[in-house]
Amino acid sequence: MTDEGRPGSIAEMLDAARPRADRRLHGLSERFTARDLGARIVGQVSGIEVRGVTADSRSIRAGSLFVAIPGGRADGHAFVPAAVASGAAAVVVERQLPDIGVPQFVVTSSRRALAEAAAWWFDDPSRQLAVIGITGTDGKTTTSLLAAAALEAAGIPAGLIGTVATQLGGVREMNVDHSTTPEAPLLQRSLRAMVDAGDRAAILETTSHGLAMERVAAIDYDVAILTNLSHEHLELHGSVEAYRAAKLSLFERLALTSAHPAKAMVAWPRAGIVNADDPSAAAFVEATRAAGARLVTYGADPQADVRLTDVVDASDGLHVAYELEGRGTVVRLRLTGHFNAHNALAVVALGHAMNIDAEAVRKGLEGLAGVTGRMERVDLGQPFTVIVDYAHSPASLALVLDELGPIAAARGGALIAVFGSAGERDRDKRPMMGRIAAERCRIVIATDEDPRGEDRHAILAEIAGGARHSTTRPEAFLQIADRSEAIRTAFSRARPGDIVVLAGKGHEATIEYADHQLAWNERSEAERALGELGFRS
Repeated sequence: MTDEGRPGSIAEMLDAARPRADRRLHGLSERFTARDLGARIVGQVSGIEVRGVTADSRSIRAGSLFVAIPGGRADGHAFVPAAVASGAAAVVVERQLPDIGVPQFVVTSSRRALAEAAAWWFDDPSRQLAVIGITGTDGKTTTSLLAAAALEAAGIPAGLIGTVATQLGGVREMNVDHSTTPEAPLLQRSLRAMVDAGDRAAILETTSHGLAMERVAAIDYDVAILTNLSHEHLELHGSVEAYRAAKLSLFERLALTSAHPAKAMVAWPRAGIVNADDPSAAAFVEATRAAGARLVTYGADPQADVRLTDVVDASDGLHVAYELEGRGTVVRLRLTGHFNAHNALAVVALGHAMNIDAEAVRKGLEGLAGVTGRMERVDLGQPFTVIVDYAHSPASLALVLDELGPIAAARGGALIAVFGSAGERDRDKRPMMGRIAAERCRIVIATDEDPRGEDRHAILAEIAGGARHSTTRPEAFLQIADRSEAIRTAFSRARPGDIVVLAGKGHEATIEYADHQLAWNERSEAERALGELGFRS
């Protein structure tokens, strides 16, 4: 707590987040009916007060509403008796259970019901904020942090929920979880905490998982931003088309926001912001127009509203030139990587859509010093360059390597890549990433990322399958599962002028295995390995 007795940490602010009125079950019944969830009530709900909403039977307390969610590994319906024994006041189920002694809401989708119940419990905090959803395969994190910096510079306090960090009431803390979009109860609690802390806007990295699993189903978005779309997460979606449809649903949700009169009090315009250079841009433009929202496009496309005209590497970062409404402007980013020009212009487009002072937006963009684990340089005086980056999709890996390759060549060096691929996730991308790296690098080392329950060596073999199509030199591709050893091997083989890219972990604080998590810090591990080679400064 602060000296004034106010919550001082994010954990304290979340703990203090509470609904503003009694929550009785008949009110939830009305909401489920209004949301067309097909709710059928078994039992008497009159007069029963709810004291919390959860889908985790282990967190039940007296008066909780337990939502049973069918899953791939476990069916929440099996935990209903335990939840009732722990004090659940009622349950939400997709199929009626034998008499369990508490009321049942039988719904068509427990996941959607969980989102609606969580929003109902916390008094729909998204209706009291300007909610900005950022989606895309890559660039969400950098764009979200740039957006937070721009809004802050414009005097608009904003909360943030993202891959790297969470921010509430001006307090920012690292996100130690591997999940970007949390489950609906925590997401709605976080939004309520933002409102309580005086935030006026919320920036949400909105993943395809969060959309497809309906974690964000009850959030009223004001702005949707598309960074880009490429191959990723097919283990969940099954096809590129389904993956794109999940992303599109964020823009389609803009039509729902206008249906709530409470949003009119926030007075932010609804807008869809689309990367005009992305091959899928047309679908997102159409979805924005169909939702009746304002459309702002950005990119190098001649027809883009915010048109990229030049990107220059400078000693202090990137100088990005663009035109908006016939006026040319240069923003001097303290970031590296030409792809960050698009991330910055997405935020320029955001400011334009929200009628925010353009000069404040520029100052905010120029004030962001860097993003942890994103094109992050590790320099202890070694004669080769070390870059830590989160690139973990085929497109992002190609972008990073294509950015750094010419730089290494100009120094008389080449690229060395160290990366892996997550277990229990999209397998199709593994050989693709192996091929991409082998085509661009002198040495490729496949290593652990997050094997989870998969055989770590089988994952590396799948990466190797793609690499073999691009190189016949056995010394050019190595499989070293232990990530520490892989990094040390890369450094030991690096020559002056080389650039060693440590990709895939970025900011993440653990490596996940089947039965444990290994504490991890990519930058610290790189510094340790460099120190062992005698580099200190």
